[in-house]
Amino acid sequence: MIDLSIHKPVAVAVGVILVVLFGSLSLLRVPIQLTPDISKPQITVETTWLGASPHEIEREIIEEQEEQLKGVEGLERITSESFDNMGRIILEFPPGTDIDSALIRVSNRLEQVPEYPEDADKPVILTSNKTDNAMAWFMLRTLPGNGRDIESYYRLADDYVKPQLERVAGVGAANIFGGREQEIQVIVRPEKLAARGITIPQVMQAIDRENANISGGDFTEGKRKYKVRTVGEYQRPQEIERIVLDARDGRRVYLGDVADVVVGLKKRDNFVRQRGVPTIAVNAIRKLGANVLETMERLRARVDELNDGFLRDQQVELVQVYDETDYIEDSIANVIRNLILGAVLATDILYLFLRSVPTTLIIAISIPVSVIGSFILMYLLGRTINVISLAGMSFASGMVVDNAIVSLENIFRLRQEGKSRREAALRGASGVWGAILASTLTTIAVFVPVLFVEERAAQLFRDIAIAISCSVGLSLIVSVTVIPAMAAKLLRRPAGTAGDPDAGRFAAFRDRVVGAVSVATRTTLRRVAVVVGMTVISIGLAWTFLPDAEYLPEGDRNLAFGIILPPPGYSTDELSDLGQKIEHRIEPFLAREEPREEGVARASTGDADGRDASSARPPGLPDVDIRHFFFVARENNVFMGAVAVDPDRASALVPVLQSA
Repeated sequence: MIDLSIHKPVAVAVGVILVVLFGSLSLLRVPIQLTPDISKPQITVETTWLGASPHEIEREIIEEQEEQLKGVEGLERITSESFDNMGRIILEFPPGTDIDSALIRVSNRLEQVPEYPEDADKPVILTSNKTDNAMAWFMLRTLPGNGRDIESYYRLADDYVKPQLERVAGVGAANIFGGREQEIQVIVRPEKLAARGITIPQVMQAIDRENANISGGDFTEGKRKYKVRTVGEYQRPQEIERIVLDARDGRRVYLGDVADVVVGLKKRDNFVRQRGVPTIAVNAIRKLGANVLETMERLRARVDELNDGFLRDQQVELVQVYDETDYIEDSIANVIRNLILGAVLATDILYLFLRSVPTTLIIAISIPVSVIGSFILMYLLGRTINVISLAGMSFASGMVVDNAIVSLENIFRLRQEGKSRREAALRGASGVWGAILASTLTTIAVFVPVLFVEERAAQLFRDIAIAISCSVGLSLIVSVTVIPAMAAKLLRRPAGTAGDPDAGRFAAFRDRVVGAVSVATRTTLRRVAVVVGMTVISIGLAWTFLPDAEYLPEGDRNLAFGIILPPPGYSTDELSDLGQKIEHRIEPFLAREEPREEGVARASTGDADGRDASSARPPGLPDVDIRHFFFVARENNVFMGAVAVDPDRASALVPVLQSA
């Protein structure tokens, strides 16, 4: 291989070009996201029982389900939660569990639950096959001049907006918060019921009895066969008013005689406000393995299409209040900058010691070829571009030059002894081939085992193992093909020989280093003192500058959020009042919102009248302009979030929220 590379330099050049070309194409095709996908073998069972308290949910539903589910094969942990109207059981399985098989086992066990309360819904089984964190949040709000209550637009959001967002390639699901569904309300008049001797249970039974389509079989007449069915399902509120509740003495009592039937909104169980205005929140969750940046671009285009078409006709609009891709782009750009900086520093160090531009370029070429070529293998292995994989490539940018340095150093030595370029390239690379192979396999052997571990931490660092192994493996090929071929063409007279102007300076530097080492190792006592001293200094520095340990770095997202946990029993209205009090304290920090442009609501400093809002801000707090502030009041907590106008000021959001 080495001899062929030296005699066929054009073929080697073509190979390098092809690796860079297909590596660049693979880079464009590999999905981009913040962190690697980590499989979570979890199954969630949710059961709804409207009107039930948490105690009733636990006693009548959760305990019965747990009795059956605790025997599911392979179950590692079971956790249950009980709320008003709903109970949830979370089943955790060991990493590597076949989630489809586990679903079947859980479903079979749930079928063995003896009975459920009469009004309880059938349990819903959910899996964790999609990312839980939303990549984007949108707020549905009315346009100026539309006086209709935004909560009445829930059906529009559920029937039209949500499906439109879920149809975007890369979006796994969309969820709606806020708003109220429409329902038909039967408002009985107790005095009229009592006058006719009719009870409320009789009214309920009559409504349930009449709201059904009943099949009556079929009959044959002549050549034709007819299906017979009685259609009783309600289509209009007027039909419900015509239900017969009682018939005495030849007189019929209709539901409309004792009750009013109206189309209204369901009881509010959550409440959402954004910038002081009631709204409906819609989020978008990325599909597993999708490219976040491309998905977000398509999602923005779909939102613009909705705002300029159907939603405009309905006098509402979608406003994006959070975009995860901003943080992802900043994080990835930061890692790429570090990768490039590492490659440049490695090249500078090489030039410092080699003191030759052609020699430095020969070794430096291994960095882009090995790193870019790694994208081909990452694409074939189905991996993603994220901060973890890019960090691995940053590490590899300094490691991939090791093989090239070993190969070129031996070629350099033979060239210094007077061998020709071709002979030095052939003999030099061939002489260290075994050492380079052993070194590369040793490095790969450290990282490859991570690929076969199923634990969550191993899944997280799998991309680092793949990036480093691929880059170092490619550097092995580069060191025995590209390096000898380039050395046979470009390697000039070695630096340090007669006539080299830098030889004297580097010789003096070398002599000083050798002299210092000689003095430090002259006696046994000095050697021991140097070893002990360096060890103590290393441990002391490591202990002094040891950073705090955490699973993943926090980063600096342009989003701060807080959660208020009120005492049990607080109503939704009371939680809404809590949120509005905090909203009032945040109001001086809100930036003035400008008209929507291309689907994005922009913000600038000042209130709606153009005045500077910063003058009313409490003293002692950071000066930060908030683009969006929203809160969601639910049954057991109040969730609030804030987004800064300037992403660099995002850290100042936390003390502002804490003070509120």
